[in-house]
Amino acid sequence: MADENGVIRILLACGIGASTGFMAANMRKAAKKKGLNVTVKAVSKSEVMEHADKIDVLFLGPHFAGEVPEYQEKLAGYHVKVSSVNPDYYAALDGENILDDAIALYNAD
Repeated sequence: MADENGVIRILLACGIGASTGFMAANMRKAAKKKGLNVTVKAVSKSEVMEHADKIDVLFLGPHFAGEVPEYQEKLAGYHVKVSSVNPDYYAALDGENILDDAIALYNAD
């Protein structure tokens, strides 16, 4: 649904947010290179609901993939699309492919 300026807001969440912090930085670099209008933040899983009304896409770390349905339910009223990061992209800190996945999820029906 993007914000009023057309910015797609992506949130990454994992245990404490440390590894996703590196991922978010790589995604921001990839977005800048591609000229995409996105914001990418990384937080601890415990902080997700604090951001619920300010995000469009939530990506959980791959080790929390089993919790995707729970977060889809929690965030249903906010129209947030939820998935988990591809484990191969996560291991490689591949911000470009994770960004591509987030945009594809955002655009999916």
